Amino acid sequence: MQNYATDGQAETPVIAKLERPRLHDTVVEQLRRLIVEGVLTPGMKLNERELCETLGISRTPLREALKALEVDGLIEIIPNRGAFVRTMSERELRENFELMSGLEALSGELACLRITERDIAEIRELHYAMLACRVRNDLAGYYSRNQAIHDRINEAAGNQALRDVYVAINRRLQAARFRSNFQSTKWDHAIDDHEAMLKALDARDGKRLAAVLRQHLLDKRDAVLQQVPADSAMKA
Repeated sequence: MQNYATDGQAETPVIAKLERPRLHDTVVEQLRRLIVEGVLTPGMKLNERELCETLGISRTPLREALKALEVDGLIEIIPNRGAFVRTMSERELRENFELMSGLEALSGELACLRITERDIAEIRELHYAMLACRVRNDLAGYYSRNQAIHDRINEAAGNQALRDVYVAINRRLQAARFRSNFQSTKWDHAIDDHEAMLKALDARDGKRLAAVLRQHLLDKRDAVLQQVPADSAMKA
């Protein structure tokens, strides 16, 4: 998670400069991570000058990155007003999570038909690394490994059409999925789900894995929607 500096009136996120900004993708991924982790919050107007200074880049790569993130549904660029971190309405959250639950379930079914022992071993390593992050209360580290596990299962499904849709929808939901773990009880329940995923993978039980993944995403949907009334940034 990022640190924050206070000027006595408002909190300003402290964002580390990119040491060696090289490619368009580097800037896109950095901005995406800041949005996912809540450093750049829903509804926030993005100040190009400040972002350029804090990231150590010029306006050209920044603007290109903002356009790419607009395509992903994370940024909204309004003519004559600027770029804003996009908010998702309750309806959008509900519908996207429901769709993702189906994509995750299908990924699980297909993965159990095609996954290799090496794939499962790599997922197990990520799982243990995720648990270590939980012990340290490292939510950012936990989340990155959590997402890597889901990503590996989707890749193991071996269906490029599914992969393309999965990646596109998941990008819209990453910030919400990150937020769903803010409560420790939700966090621990998600870990239990991941234990069940591993068991289903070991048994090549596609129906069981699909059921666990589907409910896992629906639980995240419910956790996120519980936050909506109290969080003006997430309202329609």
